[in-house]
Amino acid sequence: MANSIYEYVKSFEVEDEVMFPNIILVCINGCNFSRFSQLHRLEKPYDLNALKLMNSCAVSVLEEYADVVLAYGFSDEYTFVFNKSSKFYQRRASKVLSIITSFFSSMFVTKWSDFFPQKELHYAPSFQGHVISCATIQVLQSYLLWRQNICHVNNQYDQCFWRLIKRGKTETEVRNSLKVAEKSNLNECLFHEFNINYNTLEEIYRKGSCVLKTMVEDIVKYADNGAPVRRRRRKIITVHKKKVASTRFWNEQTILLKELGGFTEEIDNVKSEYVHSFEFDTKLMPYTWIVVRLDGCHFHRFSDLHEFVKPNDERALNLMSSCAMAVLEEFQQDIVFAYGVSDEYSFILKRTTDIYQRRTSKIISAIVSFFTSTYVIRWKDYFSNRMLKYPPSFDGRAVCYPSTEILRDYLSWRQVDCHINNQYNTCLLGYFNSDFVGCKLDRKSTSGTCHLLGSSLVSETHLDAMEQHLNEHVDKRMHAMQDRLMAEFQRQELETKTHFDHLSVLFSTFGNFSQPPPSS
Repeated sequence: MANSIYEYVKSFEVEDEVMFPNIILVCINGCNFSRFSQLHRLEKPYDLNALKLMNSCAVSVLEEYADVVLAYGFSDEYTFVFNKSSKFYQRRASKVLSIITSFFSSMFVTKWSDFFPQKELHYAPSFQGHVISCATIQVLQSYLLWRQNICHVNNQYDQCFWRLIKRGKTETEVRNSLKVAEKSNLNECLFHEFNINYNTLEEIYRKGSCVLKTMVEDIVKYADNGAPVRRRRRKIITVHKKKVASTRFWNEQTILLKELGGFTEEIDNVKSEYVHSFEFDTKLMPYTWIVVRLDGCHFHRFSDLHEFVKPNDERALNLMSSCAMAVLEEFQQDIVFAYGVSDEYSFILKRTTDIYQRRTSKIISAIVSFFTSTYVIRWKDYFSNRMLKYPPSFDGRAVCYPSTEILRDYLSWRQVDCHINNQYNTCLLGYFNSDFVGCKLDRKSTSGTCHLLGSSLVSETHLDAMEQHLNEHVDKRMHAMQDRLMAEFQRQELETKTHFDHLSVLFSTFGNFSQPPPSS
């Protein structure tokens, strides 16, 4: 809310724009998926249906976001590549990361039953991630080669590991026996012990999955003489190639060449340290309060599509609160307080937390992902007679506040904003509900009568006259309402600061805030 005495807290937000001409990569991987796969009894070493589910979610990301032109994944990880000229959410790393992670999580839960119709989802899966800022196309090439090499190495090891486990050996025994094994020994182990030629394993295990946009010819219609009429159009495909980073494969993809550029030469080896140097990540300041704030993406459209009650749908608000409680339970060692309104929630992490080594990207993505998955899972608990027509997603950011007083002011700012917005929305909706009454086909306005025929007005002249009259009426009502809101806002602003004094008692249980941080 403008002109608030608490609005200064926004100055603590840090800009995290990925500058041009760097290529943005969003890399996500499952949180504690060893436990997840064990609980849901997924096949070892890799469950084919789980891999297909991951691929399907990646396809959905490319369908939803035009700026994402390529994805590569294996096991429980996926990397999404944005076109080089992307301005997606002003290239703010935290928003880009959280939105992709959130949407992927939403699709994972939504599509679970398509791939595991006989298995119930027992708890909310979540993903964490980070952003890589590729300075050149050669960095992207190195990254893709590195990840595909990791896919190959991990698959070799896991194929041997889990087959030996199924023979009755303990995990400790297998790890000790494979610790000194080289690649050739692993292949020999598969062949001699299990009569398996590694090169005959399915490509999806050995090479991973590459999801990309390509041009294909499709038959759009048939001419009068029966001849097919073909048109070139974009299509999303999934392939399993021997070497995604090769010039031969890459330069055959016209869309990749246009959106990202071409590879000029082959590379055979890459050091992980080189790729890690391009990670776009920061660590949040120690001994400060961390606030992770989530906001619904395009929730106006989402609420209209699902016919939420205006201005506030009680079931939708209860669903948000239920998800927030689940987050507090999942991160109970670190999150001490949560405050939400409408489609947003703020989670406060204690000053002494060292969750994910206070790495910004992992904290944001993990919390946003878990919240989103829980939202989709619990949807039917609050909207039992309403199908989820569109996967929800949330964006997130993390901000450090050095003192309890500033943290209280942040909460005051959000609550004042809640109060004013709720008054505004209630008054505005109340005006329209009183001004337009009757059925949808014959709305009677106190500003005049207008008969609708389907979705079109009977008279365009009548429409223009009514629009002008209505605008004048709305202006008068809005000005009067703004005056009342400003007066109420000033009163509420003075009262809110005292309302949050009791939070000091809550926060004091998590540390002595008047003392400086302990010396190392």
